[in-house]
Amino acid sequence: MKNSLKLLGIAPLILMFSGCVSVKTEHKIEPISITVDINVKVDRALDDFFGDLDAQAKEISSTEN
Repeated sequence: MKNSLKLLGIAPLILMFSGCVSVKTEHKIEPISITVDINVKVDRALDDFFGDLDAQAKEISSTEN
């Protein structure tokens, strides 16, 4: 009988303090720039490679004329 009275005395305290618990979360959605960076690097590398070929083609065509 005493154990049940103790439980009845403690139960409201537990319920009161459990109601005070709150959890806040923040969500941020940020853009992903990894693919953009990779594309820029690939584009620059291709421009450098094909730019050199275009320059050589212009030199060859100018010497043939």
